[in-house]
Amino acid sequence: MKPEMLDSIDSAALPVKTKTQMKEFLAERDITDQEFDAILAQVIAEYQKTRIEPCEAVGVIAAQSIGEPGTQMTMRTFHYAGVAEINVTLGLPRLIEIMDARKEPSTPTMTIYLEEEYATDRDRAREVSWQIEAAPLREFGDITIDMENMQVVVVINEAVCEKRKIKVEEIIARAPEKIRNKRHYRDFEDPVIEGNTLIFIPKFREKYQNLFQLAEHVRLVIVQGIDDIERVVVRKEGGEYILYTEGSNLKDVFEVPGVDTTRTRTNNISEISQVLGIEAARNAIIHEAISTLNEQGILVDVRHIMLVADMMCMEGEVKQIGRHGIAGEKESVLSRAAFEVTVNHLLDAAVANEVDELSGVTENVIVGQPIQLGTGDVKLIARTIR
Repeated sequence: MKPEMLDSIDSAALPVKTKTQMKEFLAERDITDQEFDAILAQVIAEYQKTRIEPCEAVGVIAAQSIGEPGTQMTMRTFHYAGVAEINVTLGLPRLIEIMDARKEPSTPTMTIYLEEEYATDRDRAREVSWQIEAAPLREFGDITIDMENMQVVVVINEAVCEKRKIKVEEIIARAPEKIRNKRHYRDFEDPVIEGNTLIFIPKFREKYQNLFQLAEHVRLVIVQGIDDIERVVVRKEGGEYILYTEGSNLKDVFEVPGVDTTRTRTNNISEISQVLGIEAARNAIIHEAISTLNEQGILVDVRHIMLVADMMCMEGEVKQIGRHGIAGEKESVLSRAAFEVTVNHLLDAAVANEVDELSGVTENVIVGQPIQLGTGDVKLIARTIR
């Protein structure tokens, strides 16, 4: 079978892009004429199935194709991808989060893939996880409150530092700085350093409350890892080690040596938009929505999700479907009023002297005339008199 035979096929039956793909396929494989005819017939049949009628109400169909299966979804929180230690919101609440374009998901998580030399070595994968997981100062030594001398004494355990691949000097330098910058807490003197011992002294020593407040800041200050990543679980899947996290910080994780930035992903769509751009956010909306539906055993054609994602991202930022996004920014007054806060929309439109062109679905249904879709979109230009 020669690839040139595809040129004789009607372009209406098979798009140019599909022809090119099939030519590349045929150039690499030697198949019989009968096999080629069967493949081609199947391709054309599948293509014809995917086409829609002119003037089809694709928006309405997409809405019902997502909304109806959504009524069958559960509302519980499940453990994440077989990782029992990490919980993540799934089901209907997650789908609502996606469509509402929430700035922060209720359970932010990341799936971090590693570069080849790290992905097959558990020890090296664990080292990467230590660079990501937020570790407070209390995990690196003993913290005691010396009430007699009004000071907080931190004795850093060198064995723990060696195991977690961090130097004692780094911790001693980082802890006071992180307390001042991250927590905006200034009420302590410059710490006293004695070997691997760090002594914090409050500025105002008249009250024990100041001492205990300082001690709490010292215990919780993050000295290793990324502040937003609370936990990291290392699992081996498909012959490589993958990190699952509680918490998300895409930008800082990308800067950690050993992380494969081409495959690592987060469920925080807003963060993806800020770090990787609007096209990546669109793909994330599609991926997250399809994954959420499939996890519940609900199959929805991806093109419905793609249409919604396109609408949410078409202006260069991620907008929600609701009244603060797409529905609230429609041209039609009646369409906006039909969604939520009816009186406010009608009053504002009257004050602004707005005119409704009655070009959409909702507004035409309200006034009782045919919608301009399907057969309603066909206009009679001239009547023939016989």
